Amino acid sequence: MENQKSALGLDGNITALIGYIIGIVALILIFIEKDNKFVRFHAFQSVLYTVGFVVVYVVAMILITVITVMLGAMSDILGLIGSLLYLLLFVVWLAWLIGLIMAAVKSYGGNMWKLPIVGNLAEKWSS
Repeated sequence: MENQKSALGLDGNITALIGYIIGIVALILIFIEKDNKFVRFHAFQSVLYTVGFVVVYVVAMILITVITVMLGAMSDILGLIGSLLYLLLFVVWLAWLIGLIMAAVKSYGGNMWKLPIVGNLAEKWSS
C-alpha cells in the first residue's frame, strides 16, 4: 500500500513522510485521501500526536508558570524548582520531537509503525 500513489500524486511513503514534517499536509490528507489506507493512517497519527502534544504542552506551561511565580515570590531557592520544571518541559518537547522523527522515518520505510496511545486511535479512525 505504501507504494501506491496518494491523493497528492506522490508515492504513499513520501506523502506519509511529508505529513509528519509539515503537519498541515497531514490535516489536509485526512480529508482528501480516500484510497490509500497507509497514508490515511499516518496522516491521522501525525495530527493526533501533534494535537495531543500541543494540549499537554500548553497545560504544562500554564501550570509551571503558576508554580514558578508562586514559588519564586517566596524564595529564590524555591524559584529554582520552577526552573527545573521548565527544564523538564524541554525534555518532554525533545521526546515528542524524537517520536515524530521516528514515526517519519518508519513511514518512509513503508512501516505501519504505531506511536503509543495515538497509534491505535489513528488505526481505528483511518479505516
